[in-house]
Amino acid sequence: MRMYDIIQKKKRGGALSGAEIDFVIGGITDGSVADYQLTALLMAICLVGMNAEETTALTLAMARSGDVLDLSALPGIKVDKHSTGGVGDKTTLIVAPIVAALGVTVAKMSGRGLGHTGGTVDKLEGIPGFNTALGMDEFFSVVRQTGICIAGQSLSLAPADKKIYALRDATATVESIPLIAASIMSKKIAAGADCILLDVKTGNGAFMKTPEDARALAEAMVAIGKGAGRSTAALITDMSAPLGRNIGNILEIQESIEVLRGGGPDDLRYVCIELAAHMLRLAGEGHGDIDICRTLTYDAIASGAALQKLAQAVAAQGGDRTYIDRPERFPTAPIIEDILAPQSGIITAMDTEGIGIAAVIAGAGRERAEDAIDYTAGLILHAKVGDTVAAGQPLATLHTSTQEKAAQAAAKFIASYTFGTAPPPHTPLIHGYV
Repeated sequence: MRMYDIIQKKKRGGALSGAEIDFVIGGITDGSVADYQLTALLMAICLVGMNAEETTALTLAMARSGDVLDLSALPGIKVDKHSTGGVGDKTTLIVAPIVAALGVTVAKMSGRGLGHTGGTVDKLEGIPGFNTALGMDEFFSVVRQTGICIAGQSLSLAPADKKIYALRDATATVESIPLIAASIMSKKIAAGADCILLDVKTGNGAFMKTPEDARALAEAMVAIGKGAGRSTAALITDMSAPLGRNIGNILEIQESIEVLRGGGPDDLRYVCIELAAHMLRLAGEGHGDIDICRTLTYDAIASGAALQKLAQAVAAQGGDRTYIDRPERFPTAPIIEDILAPQSGIITAMDTEGIGIAAVIAGAGRERAEDAIDYTAGLILHAKVGDTVAAGQPLATLHTSTQEKAAQAAAKFIASYTFGTAPPPHTPLIHGYV
């Protein structure tokens, strides 16, 4: 078997066999496939596409290129959730303890943020003492003890994906639904959960800008999950505005606690209820009735069980749970100042990616993998799409460390708002279910 022949076959529109895909992934893993050969194949895939069988075979081969977790020794059904990324997306911090409080095991590997999107691991590491770098024995011990563990991807999950992704990023082959789907699902399948719920974002703060593209990606990933024998579903959720009000690591933890106490912004609470209910449904709770699963979710919050589960999980991973009980204990940024509306009017649109970049400028995220994070930095929004504001009214409160960062972040933030005289059309928070 030769890479030349495989490239030629795909370039001419042929479907690659499982053996051919295994040959490619094996060559990527052992270094026998040259970067220029892989680049040529990626470009052919980007232009010609892959069918469902090819995409599933690629995903499984990538998953097998590294560690594959066997969670069968853990009790019950194991459920995982993955978001394609957004601004203010702290849903894992809310839905994971809700689901675990209702007796469904959540054994989850999460990533760090890069660019304008935040990462769950970064948020959790804002809790003093919280350890996300767990070995397998520690990971299993925490899950057995609490029914929930959210760890960093310290294991070698789908290493072939890392090589492929690096080349895709450098060769303009990122925008391929089969390659995106295989990249995400290879890591989810390697992580070992029985059930996978996908939160596929759409809008100007998401990678998939239109609901149609988001649905195509969701359908591809659900098909892969089912092909791999995992119970899989997807919600298509909106990211044309940040989710909730708080953006930034500690600020998002505090807002998550607020939701688990029964409060919080309506949009964040609604999306989290839906995600948690669908996770429960996948796991077989509520007799498969989504309305029953929603009721269970509300009950877990109202009873305080979900908040207590978060505190228990924090303590089990070395964190100081008193910060969950008393979130006002978290440190605050040295500079906290309002960003004022430059004019009066109705907010007709928000550049969500631009707002995420403003938070990164403030110190809440990283542009490069080696950048340090300021856990206290971020934004608290006071006005969103559809709100009417007067000139000089606070649009947001900025949390940062220097006046230079404050000026740069505020300028980027203000440029991300569009004002008009008529209310914008309604945008649903959930665009569909796959």
